[in-house]
Amino acid sequence: MAPFSLLSGSISLLAKSFSVLSCTGSLARCTKVLPAACLGPVKCLTSQANGPPKRPLNGYLRYVQQQQPAVIRKNPELKSVDIIREIAQQWRMMSPEQKQPFEVESQRAREQFKVELQRYQAQLSPEQILQQSVERRMRMAKRKAMRKKRELTSLGKPKRPRSAFNIFMSEHFEEARGTTTQAKMKSLMEDWRSLFSNNKQVYNQLAEDDKIRYKNEMKSWEDLMLEIGREDLIREQTLVNKRRAAQTLAKKRKTKAKAKKATSTGKAKTTKKTTKSSPAKTVRTTKKT
Repeated sequence: MAPFSLLSGSISLLAKSFSVLSCTGSLARCTKVLPAACLGPVKCLTSQANGPPKRPLNGYLRYVQQQQPAVIRKNPELKSVDIIREIAQQWRMMSPEQKQPFEVESQRAREQFKVELQRYQAQLSPEQILQQSVERRMRMAKRKAMRKKRELTSLGKPKRPRSAFNIFMSEHFEEARGTTTQAKMKSLMEDWRSLFSNNKQVYNQLAEDDKIRYKNEMKSWEDLMLEIGREDLIREQTLVNKRRAAQTLAKKRKTKAKAKKATSTGKAKTTKKTTKSSPAKTVRTTKKT
């Protein structure tokens, strides 16, 4: 608790000092920096008492942490996204000299973090080091999956088709029995199981229509990904089908070209024979005359 209270006190002192400088509302005074002596000692927070030290904030995030309370007090109606956007705009307008105290504190915190991390790792057993390595790989895989999901969303990948029960649940979730999400889901599952077959058929048909929608949208989307050179985002089965179709088309073209060539050769031979036989007939006719 001591490191947290000490950092909280330092942040509070920074916010109060900065609010005095920013009371006029002008951007120049709002972004005025504080001397390094006013900044509290650097402490790395940990999620547990014996856990690893937390990575320190960079200069920009330190500025955001300092500015956020003042901006919230000044604009209580703003959303969190708009508050961060305004602080980011202030940071971009600051000169390198104004940013320097925050960057210096960030550098000092990183150096202290390295020392604390080495001290922490020195007391770990081989089993704990192995466990941390596995957990790190799992976190990296999760982050990679999240980044890929965001990328696919930004590229407009179609949403997967919904099942019949999902469509039923989305239509009746608001009036479902229960006060919690889990209770509502349970009651909806019971209602779905007790639903008559002819009533379920409506949702089954909607699910089939959604599958067709997904199939058509995915075909258009994957064609677009091929055009922009993002073959890595296309499903493997789609690539296999496209390769087979391309091979079949190439074979057809090759067969057609061979047939055309053979036809042309046959016509050339026929023309040649006709040309050779025509003078002979002329000679015979002349002799008879």
